[in-house]
Amino acid sequence: MMRAGLDKQPSDVARMFDAVAARYDLTNDVLTGGLVRSWRRTVTEAVAAGPGDVVLDIAAGTGTSSVPFREAGAHVIPADFSLGMLREGRRRYPELDFVAADATSLPLADDSVDVVTMSYGLRNVRDHASALREFRRVTRPGGRLVVCEFSAPVQPWFREVYTRYLMGSLPTIARAVSSDPESYVYLAESIRDWPAQEELATTMGRAGWRGVEWRNLLGGIVAIHRAYA
Repeated sequence: MMRAGLDKQPSDVARMFDAVAARYDLTNDVLTGGLVRSWRRTVTEAVAAGPGDVVLDIAAGTGTSSVPFREAGAHVIPADFSLGMLREGRRRYPELDFVAADATSLPLADDSVDVVTMSYGLRNVRDHASALREFRRVTRPGGRLVVCEFSAPVQPWFREVYTRYLMGSLPTIARAVSSDPESYVYLAESIRDWPAQEELATTMGRAGWRGVEWRNLLGGIVAIHRAYA
């Protein structure tokens, strides 16, 4: 078993996701009581991809998040820096064109995509401000960014209960269902230490994104931020 440190050394994070790839989607279903599926549908609606759109799905993992964009007629680029995730994704969805990519140095031209979307991955990037600037670089003028990430529950009492779940129950449940339960200790810590909604919105604005707004899901456990190039 291994885990990444909160300094987010890219090689450590990549190895961690390599180790959990085979059971990653199943584990997420169990840990969220199936809510992750509803959240994924909400992200799909926020992205609003249509025929002819080019959608970069960064941190796409096994590609589960990318399938709805392809079904909507968009050209989707599922990208991840975990080779283990990419291998699992190619096994499950051979129709998708997976790409190995670092969020802070994308192998794409300027103004080449209509939408960048990233779910539950930005907090795993060592320099997320740099990643947001890189997303802006590859997005055409008028294009959009949709980031779904674990966030801060709005009500203080709920935040306390949620933190107890993160640091206590989540790793315990992960030991029963994950192929690498120790990695979920890191994931819990990374969620706990991640900036709240308004701070992330400010960082997005400083990276060149306009009209930043967010929507809280389940009291702020998850937030979807949307902005425009």
